Amino acid sequence: MRKVKRTKVRGWRWRNNPLRHHSDAVEAWVVLATRATAMAGGAAVGVVGAQAMESVVERQRAGRQPVAAVLLETAPTGVRDVATGIKYDHVKAKVRWNDGNGVAHTVKAGVKPGAEADTEVTVWTDGQGRAVSEPVSPAEATARVALAGTGVAMAGCLVILVGGLTVRLRVERRATERWGEEWDLVGPQWGRTTG
Repeated sequence: MRKVKRTKVRGWRWRNNPLRHHSDAVEAWVVLATRATAMAGGAAVGVVGAQAMESVVERQRAGRQPVAAVLLETAPTGVRDVATGIKYDHVKAKVRWNDGNGVAHTVKAGVKPGAEADTEVTVWTDGQGRAVSEPVSPAEATARVALAGTGVAMAGCLVILVGGLTVRLRVERRATERWGEEWDLVGPQWGRTTG
């Protein structure tokens, strides 16, 4: 069996020819507008998403302060995740510190495994004196910002492309309906014999 080689003509919807319908030109414009909007819109929402994540990370880093605390108990060692078996690099243990007003705070905070009682540890607090997790490192902050910007950009592009595809399918469906209407008018004439 011989394979048929198809010739692809680029840009045929843009050229004037007797077989081109108005719907072909509309479809070409929809595709062009969708791609241009997806690139520009995706980049724009990606930048906005990255800036939003950057402000969240900066607020988090600005609101956390290190304080010196005393470990009240020896921290457990060899604690592993039940599901994965991975050893934790921080465990919860009781610590105490005094804030700027002289008020003593006692909480369970994340410390290194095996730390001895009565040793000084660094605990991160928020503005209310509550123990919080350590702020993200600059490298992790950069990774989060980049990941958020990329994810938002991809989601924005996807929404625009799906919208463009929906419009394109609607144009194609309407063109098919018009061709059907034209065939209903012309089709019966093909069955006539000339004589």
